Amino acid sequence: MTSLDDIEDMSALNRAEIDAFAEHEHLTEFDAATMGDYMMHVHHGPQKVHEMLCEDIRLALHDDNLPRARELFAVLQGFIAEHPDAARGAS
Repeated sequence: MTSLDDIEDMSALNRAEIDAFAEHEHLTEFDAATMGDYMMHVHHGPQKVHEMLCEDIRLALHDDNLPRARELFAVLQGFIAEHPDAARGAS
């Protein structure tokens, strides 16, 4: 049986990014891992993942949940470092 660790190893996303994707899309971690990996391979998909992370940061700040906003910002920084083409304005 394929485990979540196996899926993560094959995914273009890391565990923190998968968790953020799962929370945003209200999916299980397994479904988020497969859907997130798919998004990373479609046209403008990485940019959509970037936008999702930014949206979740804004929502956390709006809810005065600074610890969650910081956590998501760290995920966003790692995501941009790993996938610079996902940054807004990247060509």
